[in-house]
Order: sequence, then C-alpha cells, then structure tokens
Amino acid sequence: MKQRFTLFRRAKVFYCEDTSTGQQISLRTNDESEARTLLHSKNEAVRQPVLNLQMARTYLSANDPEIAKRPWQAAMDEIAKAKTGPTLIRHHRAMADKAFDLIRALAIVETQPAHFFKALDAGSVSTNIFLRRIHNFALDLGWLPWPVLPKKRWPKIRFKEKRAVTWAEHEAIIAGELNPERRAYYECCWHLGAAQADVANLSAEDIDWQTKIVSFQRQKTGTASIIRFGGDLEAVLRSLPKSGSLFPRHRNKRETHRSRKFWRCCQRLGITGITLHSYRYAWAERAKTAGYPERFAQEALGHASKAARRACAKRAHVFIPPLEDYEKRQRAIGDGAIITMPATIA
Repeated sequence: MKQRFTLFRRAKVFYCEDTSTGQQISLRTNDESEARTLLHSKNEAVRQPVLNLQMARTYLSANDPEIAKRPWQAAMDEIAKAKTGPTLIRHHRAMADKAFDLIRALAIVETQPAHFFKALDAGSVSTNIFLRRIHNFALDLGWLPWPVLPKKRWPKIRFKEKRAVTWAEHEAIIAGELNPERRAYYECCWHLGAAQADVANLSAEDIDWQTKIVSFQRQKTGTASIIRFGGDLEAVLRSLPKSGSLFPRHRNKRETHRSRKFWRCCQRLGITGITLHSYRYAWAERAKTAGYPERFAQEALGHASKAARRACAKRAHVFIPPLEDYEKRQRAIGDGAIITMPATIA
C-alpha cells in the first residue's frame, strides 16, 4: 500500500513530504529512528483515523486519568474557584448562558471546531468572550492538548456602540429625579467619572476638605483614584452625610438594581443609548476636550494604562490650533515661556 508521507533528509534535519499535495514539513529532528517513528505515526493517522484517536486517548490517560472524560463544565467550575465578589457573580451569570448547554457535557479532548462554532452562533458577544477564557484556561492546565480554534479563527468580538452622557441629558436626569439621594448620586457620577459601585461605596472619610480631594480604591482593579473637586461638586458633597456612607441606601444595593433605576429614569425622559457607566465615558471625553493632561485624567479615573483611558475618550472632539499660532505666541511672550493648550471645543 502506498504511503501518503515519505521521508527525506535535508542537511542534518529530517523532513516528510505529503505525496498528495507536495507539501514538505520539518520533523524537527536529526535522529533517523525518531524521524521514522514520527513518519509512521503520520501514515497511521491517515490510514486509521479512528484507531489513532483511541491511541491518543490512551497516551493522554496515562498522564491524566480524567482527561478522556473531563467535560467543559469542569473547566467552568474550576475557573470560578479563583474569583470572588462581583466578579464571581458575573462569572456564574455568564456560565448560565444557554449557548454553553451545547458543550457543557462534552468531553474537552473530543471537542471539534464545529462544536465551538455552533455555540458561538447560538450565543452573543458574552459567549465569545467567556468561551475564549474557558478555552485558554483548559489549555493552560493541560486539559486540552491543542487549541480547538487557532487565535485567527475566533470570530471577532464586536461590542455595541457605547457613548457618553451629554450635558443636556445629565441636566434632564437631575431635573427628572425626585429622590434626593439618587439625584446626588448621579451628580457625583458626573463630576467624579467613577464606576457606579465605586460612587455608591464612597464614605465621608474619602473626602479631604482641606485639599478638596476625593480619593478611593477602585473595586474592579484595586488602583487608587484621586480627584480634586471644585465648587459644583463641593455643594453636592456638603448636602451628604458628614460621617459614614455618603449613599447608605445605594451602598447595599446590587449593581443591577442601580442600573435598573437609572434605566427607568431615562425611559421616562425618552433618553436611550446610555447606562450608568456612560458617566465614566462622559468624564473622559470632557477631560480630553478641555485639554486636561492625560496623566492627570489617568490618575483620576484610576486606569492602570493610558490605553484604557484613551478608549473611554475616543469619541471626544478636540480643536487643535495651528502650530504657527503657538510660534507667534511664543515669540510674543519670549523664550522659555510655557504656553498652555487652549480649551476650545470644535
């Protein structure tokens, strides 16, 4: 019987050639006996694919007895052990996705690309994101000997368009909100640009009245957020409790509860396309538009990288004056003078 793969040597390294396509692949060895063993395996894999799969299972089971029957649900459960708090809640919610029912009981080592494509077609953007995490987790632990899908074959993640809260929308929300604590909460979201949970957990001890600074640690990343406030926010903070939690009724509420209240307020006003997190985008865009130094904005938002802050402010419109205007002002003021960026909005 004609063998599909043949062996040849180039310099000191052995290669195999596919007689049906002419493709030549290095076996990455200069030992002839090792090369012939690899060649035999390739030919046997073509001649008896079912037997080859059973042999692979046997070899893998010798190292990990559970690998032949371990399902994807085991990987989902194992990932959860390293998560706590809101992250754990989001993970459990994501794992309850009905699209994962298509692979939940499927053995990890028996997974084919078609299984993943079927789950991805039945799911959403969240399915794509979390399936990647589960897949990479199984690879890292050695539960999956090889990738089910190469990086370039994963469907591209396409998020819905996100936008910031405009000043007009914020004014309408404040005017339409009758609850004083919730109204003050939205004002703080506008002036601080913090995540909704971080604002809800603010306490009077986070405020330094002498330096007019609000500082806190972000719940999501643990990074510090330090923001100096002006007269508008000071008036709001003065109306809040002088000790303990600034928003006692919001502090113990779940994120979904706060989001639902905000959504209902927007529905009454006919405002669409924004969430509580849109206040964070608004702060970043306002900072960029006003020419606020990037390193200051990064510190205020508590972003670990400049890329994250730029992503939040990508829709900001900034008017950039001509270089010659700067040169003229430099000559008029004199050498060594510092010229600030004009805060002109396009």
